[in-house]
Amino acid sequence: MGVAMGFLAFLVIGGLTGVFTLVFYLGKRQSKPKIKKFLMAALIGFVAALTSSYGGQYLGLFQSGQMLEWLSAIVVSSLAGCLCAAVSRKSL
Repeated sequence: MGVAMGFLAFLVIGGLTGVFTLVFYLGKRQSKPKIKKFLMAALIGFVAALTSSYGGQYLGLFQSGQMLEWLSAIVVSSLAGCLCAAVSRKSL
């Protein structure tokens, strides 16, 4: 049960930070951003959060369920979203 809840929690954390990054770091304001951009931002945030969690556990920095795991998931998914938004903004 802990694994399923961890997956769901990282889906929510990564998705929200990815979408917040998209909303607050837009290059050109659009009245309604396309759903494809929202889904891509949520996916990037989710993958970054999941990677930071499993990577930190693999390296022995923290164990599953510790506060440092949650903090690393939030920080890494936010940084990944900002990096992706900055790169996509430069390419426009």
